[in-house]
Amino acid sequence: MKKLLAAAIAVPMALCLAGTATADPSIDNIIASGKLRCGVQLDYPPAGFRNEQNEPEGYDVAYCKDMAAALGVEAEIVETPSAERIPALQSNRIDVLIASTSITPARALSVAFSQPYVNYINVVLTRDDTNITSFDEMKGRAIGGVTGTTTEKDLKTAFDQWADPAGSYTGYGSEAESYLALSQGKIDGLIVGNAAAAALIQSGQFANLKVAGDAPTPPDLAGIAVRKADQDLLQFVRTFVWSQVTSSRYAELYGLYFGAGEPPALATPMVEY
Repeated sequence: MKKLLAAAIAVPMALCLAGTATADPSIDNIIASGKLRCGVQLDYPPAGFRNEQNEPEGYDVAYCKDMAAALGVEAEIVETPSAERIPALQSNRIDVLIASTSITPARALSVAFSQPYVNYINVVLTRDDTNITSFDEMKGRAIGGVTGTTTEKDLKTAFDQWADPAGSYTGYGSEAESYLALSQGKIDGLIVGNAAAAALIQSGQFANLKVAGDAPTPPDLAGIAVRKADQDLLQFVRTFVWSQVTSSRYAELYGLYFGAGEPPALATPMVEY
């Protein structure tokens, strides 16, 4: 009987200790370090850019600072170009990815996403001299996008369907490269988020660019990503995003960086992430 009781006690104790040994230490590590390392694109205004003092600024930057404050630590902005977003997280260069990263099944195989924290509507970005006035008029033209992005996937799908031998497609390593190529006439069009397009034009850096209507793509819902093993951190992030919305901070930041008006819903019709 004593042996049976000892065995009965030992099994749950062993399971408890095993659970402790595999517990996610990510939040404890962040608090112990005194900083939250956020991967942010700084070539994607108004979500991320550098201000006149060359300091990181934008919606994603502000979101990182809010999250760090909620954890009681300082925010560290780690500039993370589009193509490096997932690798930066997997290699532990950052703790969280707050970089307008669209939630996709392919990415969810590598990282864990929160619910959406921002919603983009895509538009056609072109030059004044291209005579392009709509998405379909990019058929047969030289177009491009940023490698690995959802906008590139959507545009390449249309490009393949057009199957126009006069057209060409070029992939670029960063948002900045694609904007420069468009401005210099290397390509004639691409699709980007409406707020990013407006910010680019208003900045005066690309005075010859214009918006030529909406792109026929679904709403681009972006989530905050963490490493798949960091489940405690994921739960904190999900709660934090919920708090940003219910406290009206989401609406405040959206109005500050994307413009006045009702912020878009962080869901799609018929389904909520």
